[in-house]
Amino acid sequence: MSSSTPLFDAIEPDDPDYERRTSATGNINSANATQTSSNARPPAQMATNPGDAESGIAGILRQSAHPAVLFCLYCFRIAAIAVYILGGLFISNYVLSSVIVVVLLAMDFWNCRNVAGRRLVGLRYWNQARRVDDDGESYWVFESRDPSRPANPIDSRMFWIAVYTFPLLWFALLIVSILKFNLSFVPIVALALVFNVTNAIGFTYADRDAKEKWANNLASSGWNMGMGGIGGQLLTGVVKNSVGRVFGSGH
Repeated sequence: MSSSTPLFDAIEPDDPDYERRTSATGNINSANATQTSSNARPPAQMATNPGDAESGIAGILRQSAHPAVLFCLYCFRIAAIAVYILGGLFISNYVLSSVIVVVLLAMDFWNCRNVAGRRLVGLRYWNQARRVDDDGESYWVFESRDPSRPANPIDSRMFWIAVYTFPLLWFALLIVSILKFNLSFVPIVALALVFNVTNAIGFTYADRDAKEKWANNLASSGWNMGMGGIGGQLLTGVVKNSVGRVFGSGH
């Protein structure tokens, strides 16, 4: 067989209808294909945007890198407010309801400072009480995660929402207690504000300290890469001033 002879022309059909069924203008098993296409089910409806596929609490937890930590962060905070508002309906003893709220607030304060902040945004802070500086005053210590390991966007967003939203809610409850002359509830709300505002301020400064360290490391790396002299000093000043202007006001 010559190599220039088309393979299709060299094949002798066993069936008279072979040419018709295999011609370029014909359809193979057109009747069966038509029947199959008519019986085929329409494709499943797919989500048109990410919000349709991932929405609500379940979607947030699915996208979180630490869903259990994120759940506990909101669980303690919501539970404290819920017991404070609804405790009078289910618990007649004022002392018992107050103790439950205080315990929930303490658990939330410890969890947010030592667990949630470290796992969700890579930040931690504490007040150094054992060691004092030359002036005899204690000082704050801030720790941050390596910038090469950024936090999960969902975890970071939900963490900062919790840190800044719940102090505002407790402040609103404080105003309501004062307006309604429920002075017996003011100490509880004040304690809640102390816990929540302390975490908000601590993590705000920890985040600012982390960004300043990142800026200093970036400037130092530029210096070590041969940008010494006037160029290195200009780069250091520009980076520090830019970070200060952008992040100086916090979140």
